[in-house]
Amino acid sequence: MKDTLKHRGMRNKLAEVLVDKGITSPQVLSAIKTIPRHLFMDSSFEGHAYQDKAFPIAADQTISQPYTVAFQTQLLGVRAGHKILEIGTGSGYQTAVLLHLKAKVYTIERQQELFKKTKLLFGKMGYRPKKTIFGDGYKGLPEDAPFDSIIVTAGAPEVPKALMSQLKIGGRLVIPVGIDDQIMTLYIRKSEKEFEMHQYGSFRFVPLLENKN
Repeated sequence: MKDTLKHRGMRNKLAEVLVDKGITSPQVLSAIKTIPRHLFMDSSFEGHAYQDKAFPIAADQTISQPYTVAFQTQLLGVRAGHKILEIGTGSGYQTAVLLHLKAKVYTIERQQELFKKTKLLFGKMGYRPKKTIFGDGYKGLPEDAPFDSIIVTAGAPEVPKALMSQLKIGGRLVIPVGIDDQIMTLYIRKSEKEFEMHQYGSFRFVPLLENKN
């Protein structure tokens, strides 16, 4: 598949939809307008790539709804050079958005089929995360901690303590918490032991599974 002027036009329209839904970050909207989402999906879904919907990908997973990607990214408050841990590489689309914002991205995927497919895609498209890892996202990446931000792209029944401990002071963790429906939750680390919590309504994600590689 190629990226065409038609695709770019559809991305611009998608960005307008996201503005209407409350996305205000110019940097996030620029990423949505720039990144060819259709290349992260199977060719049979190409016509649906710029609708504001989630779609199935390999290993019974999904590529998140563009609004969800934009909303989580906006909550992270990404700045150039930020060191970000992503739990759930998935299709790689969210990773590409973070890289567009000039973050240093460390990303973990527990599904081997997806891990191999997405790592290959990154190489073909010229995306270069600092690390792309096959592993258990519940454990985070202690050897590379602390992180400016951590983003979790699967629904967690509870917040993994390992991830909380790997945030810098002042760092932000964005995670959907819950079993069936999840509440999008932002934690800001205020000190070694103190976290500030904000909640932002209901979302639906595939589950974050522990020790299930």
